Amino acid sequence: MAEVHHFAYGWFNPVTAYVMAFIGSMLGLVCTARARRAPTAGRRARWLVIAALSIGGTGIWLMHFMAMIGFDVPNSPVRYDPVVTFISLALAVLTVGIGLFIAGQGRRSALRIVAGGGFTGLGVVAMHYSGMAAMRVAGRVSYDFGLVAASVLIAVVAATVALWFTVTVSGMRAITAAAAVMGVAVCGMHYTAMAAIRITLDVGGTGQVEGLSPFVLIVPIVLLSALCLIGVTFNALQAMTQEEFDGADASRVKHRAQVPATVIPAPRGADAPPLVNPPFSLARSLADRNRTKIPR
Repeated sequence: MAEVHHFAYGWFNPVTAYVMAFIGSMLGLVCTARARRAPTAGRRARWLVIAALSIGGTGIWLMHFMAMIGFDVPNSPVRYDPVVTFISLALAVLTVGIGLFIAGQGRRSALRIVAGGGFTGLGVVAMHYSGMAAMRVAGRVSYDFGLVAASVLIAVVAATVALWFTVTVSGMRAITAAAAVMGVAVCGMHYTAMAAIRITLDVGGTGQVEGLSPFVLIVPIVLLSALCLIGVTFNALQAMTQEEFDGADASRVKHRAQVPATVIPAPRGADAPPLVNPPFSLARSLADRNRTKIPR
């Protein structure tokens, strides 16, 4: 079995990976909380799509490859298949999105939270192992199934706890705590799964491995993730602004409905009923009333 290094560059990779997981989870859980307060199904779906992109794209996918920069096999080059790498991104967003749509719509219930947390946790797992399927070394990759099962359990339980915080407790403190839990879940799942990896190098091989170097792959990954974050933030701000405008318009309509109509009494002796909001000015009406008091 070949020697492997998980922290080839020291603390930089795990710390950066956790920061990515926390930021993505924070933005995604904020969007999930807003989705539950959205007035229409369309707005709710929009917030949940933004949340899926945030958690699946930034909190899971970018975190994984930031951590994988620190993975090294001293006796073999490490390369990545770009097609499988970007398939893992789509898989992460899709599975996390299913989990968020389950937990973020309809009446709140324990069954919805457990089902949504299960799908979200499985999205973390699916992204990790599909991302690992993109890795190429000069040998064979296998896993310790006991640690694989532990990584699945960590992801599902922590994702369920994070969703429970989001849909049951309001306020930024609860969401921040949930994002911290989610970040621990993603990173804990990743390094538990990496501890399960076993590499057996080919004997007498050339040592040549097809694929892209992680340092070459990190440029499009960072650019794509930056564009994703900018797009997600822009869409979130646009949705918030639209909801605020709609809320302001609704408040004006409600206020106007509550203001009583101005009733101008008719001149004395007249048989006509009182006029409500006549087209004449108030001063003109009062002048007509005063003229009736002057003796002829």
